[in-house]
Amino acid sequence: MSLDWIYYAISWILLSWHSAWDAIGIPDATVLGTNWSWILAIFFLVVTVRVILFPVFVKQIKSQRAMQALQPQVKALQEKHKGDRETLQKEMMELYRKEKANPLMGCLPMFLQIPVFLGLFHVLRRLNPDRGEVAKTLYGWTVSQFDSAATATLFTAPIAGKFGSTAEELAQLGNANGTVVKVMAGVLVLVMMGTTYLTSRQMILKTGWAEDPQQRMIQRLMLYGIPLSLLISGAIFPIGVIIYWVTNNLFTLGQQQWVLRKFPPPVTATSKPATSARNGTQPAKTGGLFGRSKPAAAPPPPAAPKVAGPKPGAKPVNPKKGRPAKRQG
Repeated sequence: MSLDWIYYAISWILLSWHSAWDAIGIPDATVLGTNWSWILAIFFLVVTVRVILFPVFVKQIKSQRAMQALQPQVKALQEKHKGDRETLQKEMMELYRKEKANPLMGCLPMFLQIPVFLGLFHVLRRLNPDRGEVAKTLYGWTVSQFDSAATATLFTAPIAGKFGSTAEELAQLGNANGTVVKVMAGVLVLVMMGTTYLTSRQMILKTGWAEDPQQRMIQRLMLYGIPLSLLISGAIFPIGVIIYWVTNNLFTLGQQQWVLRKFPPPVTATSKPATSARNGTQPAKTGGLFGRSKPAAAPPPPAAPKVAGPKPGAKPVNPKKGRPAKRQG
């Protein structure tokens, strides 16, 4: 299936924002080694996509709340069909169908953003000033826009360059400095990994680990698997694509924080510390993005029993009085 419609859509949004910044007077030339009009165009490409996908994000939150509400029933099914994995899966699918809960809804916004990511990756990968006029005018670009984007930089590193760019590719991008490109791309990849990890951790800290093994596996994949995969795949991403990814992660962190504060997760029996300690699950934490919370204050030590002193004027008590007398041998 042709993806040209995605390339046209991404190009149109990107070029529209670039034209908007040009219209309000942001120069197309470099300032501090950066073409800010193109960097802002990528940033607001993220904003545009996230605004369009906001209703889907709301559905994601509602689905996650529904899944949380079903945790006690999921736990009961696990106890009932312990050792019978096939029956357990059938019963759980029937429960989800009956309650209209979709376990995959939590990943839907990410899946819907994959075409945008692939479209931007393709558009930026094509940026090469040596291309012919026909290639430059694909997807609604003009020759001047294409040449401007092909030479756009972030602190002198071309946004079309990547960590694994060859010397020939860097020469086509205006004889870019290979060391600068690697350093800039490497730093951005690390930031991309860190923010990807934090977006998943933020949600898990607020909602707690799922008791459903399938859901817990998805949570672990989102938390650890995807950030680690970026360490390898990030080498082939153009710097502009990494800027998009990091901006998208930062937008997600802010959006999730707002939603989680406005619509906090429901308190269920499985989220209580005592129950969680018995069944081995981790309770939801509310200590912030990094899971830090103030330690509970230690109870004060018990006060020593007070011993009443002798009253004024009372005769001293003889400690030897009352002891049995020693018998004479």
